[in-house]
Amino acid sequence: MSTGPATSASPRQRAASVPDGWLTVEDHLESILRGIGPLEPYDQPVVESLGLPLHADLVAPIALPRFTTAAVDGYAVQAGDLAGASLGEPVTLPVVGEVHAGSDRPFAMSPGTAVKVAAGALLPRGADTVVHRADTDGGNARVAVRRAARAGDHVRPLGGDVEQGSVVLPAGTVLGPREIGLVASLGLPRVSARPRPRVVVISTGSELREPGTHLDFDSVNDGNSFMLSAAIRTAGAIAYRVGTVPDDPKTFRRVLSDQLVRADLVVTTGGIGAGEREVVRQTLNAVDSVRFSRVAMDPGAEQGFGRVFDEQTPIITLPADPVAAHTSFEVFVLPAIRRLMGRTPYRRPMVHAVLASNLEVPAGRRQYVQAVFEVTHRGAKVTPTGLHGDHRIGALAQSNALIVVGEDETALNLGDTVRTLVLDRPF
Repeated sequence: MSTGPATSASPRQRAASVPDGWLTVEDHLESILRGIGPLEPYDQPVVESLGLPLHADLVAPIALPRFTTAAVDGYAVQAGDLAGASLGEPVTLPVVGEVHAGSDRPFAMSPGTAVKVAAGALLPRGADTVVHRADTDGGNARVAVRRAARAGDHVRPLGGDVEQGSVVLPAGTVLGPREIGLVASLGLPRVSARPRPRVVVISTGSELREPGTHLDFDSVNDGNSFMLSAAIRTAGAIAYRVGTVPDDPKTFRRVLSDQLVRADLVVTTGGIGAGEREVVRQTLNAVDSVRFSRVAMDPGAEQGFGRVFDEQTPIITLPADPVAAHTSFEVFVLPAIRRLMGRTPYRRPMVHAVLASNLEVPAGRRQYVQAVFEVTHRGAKVTPTGLHGDHRIGALAQSNALIVVGEDETALNLGDTVRTLVLDRPF
């Protein structure tokens, strides 16, 4: 994988209240974006390319339409034959043939005649216009035309939509349903695009259990790996969710090593604190390229990033707390996935909204506060769903936004304009 230069996360500014020895959010994100690079492109089936950016300009191999066609059901004629036609004095022409779309043979006509045509059919040679069926009596042997016509009416000329050899989609275009329809219409079964990153998700903790299994008195269901896998799929990547791993370094190392064969990126949760049983930190402390840091953000101060083992697969280690894991995904993992895919911008754009209640937070860390964002007739507003330090996943599920409070800010008041990350919104 080629890393190459990454676009800087943002200007390198350090708030005065950030403790010495702590990284800023931008510090940590920049190390991630510089530590990975876009995946190598290859030709992929067009139907599988939804949500992927084109690697190179897409040049039309054919024109659209490929031939001059009728735009409506009606009659192909020469416009000059209909001079003076009106509702009171229609012009009557003999119908000398009928052409349907896909009839597999050309048709020629003479002046003073008409050919019945279907929308999408090849325009007969000698015709220069199509009269809509509604402007005629619908005759089969002879047709009475009740309206004059101009050359080119209801005709789609060859190349009138797309010219052969033209760039129809520039490099970097993200392929959506409409773009895929165009690609297929041009006869291209495959396109050159960067692949979907394969992201392995591992939850660590001896207390974790698979949902649906027996819970001991001190065990909990593993929600993190499901939440992160869903978020990864929403981002357009492929998620491989691994079962929970206990707090045993040998087991974690074996599981991690086994998963690298199918991983472009590994994301773990849990096991990165300063305690004696922090399995991820214990296992990866000996890996020189993995760095564990304290980042000036809340929730999610404990973070880690680096490359592991001979494969040098990038790994992002997140906290165990579900709200912290979710916030960390938005701030660090989502940009990493988009960089692997070659999608820009890497970061979710912030919007401004009016704060619907007072909010107090401590200084020194960038706060990401769960909230509900909505647009009313008065404009955008955002309402916190919890307080500073709120780690309830129930409140997280009711939220659709994160209010971003700067490291040096401690109080925001009702009516203030605040920076907001609106979740689940495509960008």
